[in-house]
Amino acid sequence: MKEKNQKPIWFKEDGIVCAIDQRRLPHEFTVLELKTVDDVIHALKTMVVRGAPLIGLSGAWGVYIAVFSAPVSENREEYIKSECLRVKNARPTAVNLAWAVDMCLEAVLEEKDPASQLRIAKEKALWVDDYESENCRKIGVNGLDIIKKISEAKKGKTVNILTHCNAGWLACIAHGTATAPVYAAFDAGIDVHVWVDETRPLNQGSRLTAWELGKHGVKHTVIADNTGGHLMQHGMVDMVIVGTDRTTRAGDVANKIGTYLKALAAKDNGIPFYVALPSSTFDWTITDGLKDIPIEERNPDEIRYVQGFNDGRIISVLVPPENSPAADYAFDVTPARLVTGFITENGVCGASEKEILSLFPDKKR
Repeated sequence: MKEKNQKPIWFKEDGIVCAIDQRRLPHEFTVLELKTVDDVIHALKTMVVRGAPLIGLSGAWGVYIAVFSAPVSENREEYIKSECLRVKNARPTAVNLAWAVDMCLEAVLEEKDPASQLRIAKEKALWVDDYESENCRKIGVNGLDIIKKISEAKKGKTVNILTHCNAGWLACIAHGTATAPVYAAFDAGIDVHVWVDETRPLNQGSRLTAWELGKHGVKHTVIADNTGGHLMQHGMVDMVIVGTDRTTRAGDVANKIGTYLKALAAKDNGIPFYVALPSSTFDWTITDGLKDIPIEERNPDEIRYVQGFNDGRIISVLVPPENSPAADYAFDVTPARLVTGFITENGVCGASEKEILSLFPDKKR
């Protein structure tokens, strides 16, 4: 049975923004209040909030909080700039963060009156919320036709979709990117089933995507990360849809670590591999993803420990030998040659600079 979703971040009152603590899901629903720029940065770095569009919106609210807390003095503008730069640098890979912070900060600095600055900061953050939510809705509409055609070719039999990580409403404010076409298909009465990669090291698939799909009533099965290739070899996957944290204008895709391997397996088995994203997740300034997209390296304890629910509480368990080193690369880059197409708010296109720019002609140099 479908349940109504709550947005993952929202404005509460002057100087306070609330966010779902995604580290505690699915076993505990906790809301944190973000009152300072340090709170926003902590939420970004520790993945209280995560996912490219939500990271961007969180950055926009960070600008608002910076403006709210800025002193009314001759150093006010420098203070706001400095605090916004700290927010902008909290996560390196997702391009939405820089996009949202820069846009909101520019609008704020056009005003000189503190009250006007605060009003503009709030208005811009709410605009980012509405803009990204609507873009995700359109992604669902544009991706629906792809799933519908597969369903028709299978004469109404179940369409099996594999996804990686969480690119649902938790990551994207509303609807999701990769999940938006799934929800649209389900709501249209198409028989869909989702293979949910667990997505180590933080298990955003098994914890978050499975929780989302269950709330919506969508059939799904959680699988180990390395199962996808086997399923594809045996005809058990009809398509792959993933999200992205940064995609170049030429079509290289940075997404959660392990995405590249799924793309290779899909290519080897002739299975379409789609990436769903809003235009804010394209980095229009670069063409070479392997060279130019920064790959975040996170705390190795995310590899060494596994979080789970036991005897009524959430606990962490050490898996490898205590003294064994670990490395935690958060993202990888899938080359454009492995991508079947992009599902965006402006439509669906192939993975080349020419085709991408055909949907976004205003981004041509």
